[in-house]
Amino acid sequence: MGTTMPPQTAQDPIDRRAFVRTALDLGDVVLRPWSREDAESEAVLDGLVDAAADPRIALWSPLAAADRSAALAWVQARDKAWDRGASASFAVREAAGGALLGNVALRWVDREDGLAMIGYWTLPAARGRGIATRATRAVTSWGFATADARRIEIAHAVGNEGSCRVADRCGYLPEGTLRDSYRFGDGKYHDEHLHARLATDPEPAEPAGEPAA
Repeated sequence: MGTTMPPQTAQDPIDRRAFVRTALDLGDVVLRPWSREDAESEAVLDGLVDAAADPRIALWSPLAAADRSAALAWVQARDKAWDRGASASFAVREAAGGALLGNVALRWVDREDGLAMIGYWTLPAARGRGIATRATRAVTSWGFATADARRIEIAHAVGNEGSCRVADRCGYLPEGTLRDSYRFGDGKYHDEHLHARLATDPEPAEPAGEPAA
């Protein structure tokens, strides 16, 4: 008696578009998924408290991490977001010593459609070294290659020139200005520049001759 096999169906896009916890080694810097281990590190929690108090971060990327308890809750929320598959947040750390340098986060805007958004911030110790650019490029490539992202966007306040430089260096083409788009840390709505990259876009050339970010 023959056996009838069920017809094969294409893999569900939702299944393909999974954020799998991965460490990205950039040599002198390592990107590691925020995890329960970070929640147990007083040095990391103190780094988040310092980040929350930094004027630039407080304005453009405010963190709810005024003390260790709040920083712990912040880390736990990122860890749970990995579990849900909603976003992939990486702690940017020095390879030697593990000092916290920043954060890069890729999140789904429309997972079924393959539309994601990326954001980033760095502590003062990481600025001027090209770390934000390198980390954002690495997570962008990772998102296209492993999570089947189709399009990744960056939206930043028009006044945030550092973020604009990072977007340009990472191959995110400018697509326009969003008026009164987002309320930032000063409590005011700001216009934002929208940039985007497609999975089919070529890798950008290495930046040269510009201030590092």
